[in-house]
Amino acid sequence: MVQKISKPEDCEKLTRLAEEIGGFYIKVVIDIKNEILVAGAKMHVDEEKILLDQGSSQQDVWGGGYDLETKQITFDSIINNKPGINSSSDILDPEVRSKFMVIIKNLLKL
Repeated sequence: MVQKISKPEDCEKLTRLAEEIGGFYIKVVIDIKNEILVAGAKMHVDEEKILLDQGSSQQDVWGGGYDLETKQITFDSIINNKPGINSSSDILDPEVRSKFMVIIKNLLKL
């Protein structure tokens, strides 16, 4: 079940989302301007679509994930490849990467 999160949530919710998709890794897409996170889909593009449909700007939407076993935040998603902005599936800009990390830690209480 895909969840949109805009205020801090208990990490238990994240665990349930990961279990629903059959794993220990949860994909997340974050609007770094509006500090909104969408998680629980099998593909980043599905989470990205939710944010874009609700008015987020493409340049503010970034994908990554969280590994529940290793407790590591990842910054890799094909949606991060933005011509002229980011030439990789990994978030290359240190400022964007930092914002992504702060938001995911805050909203998921990591």
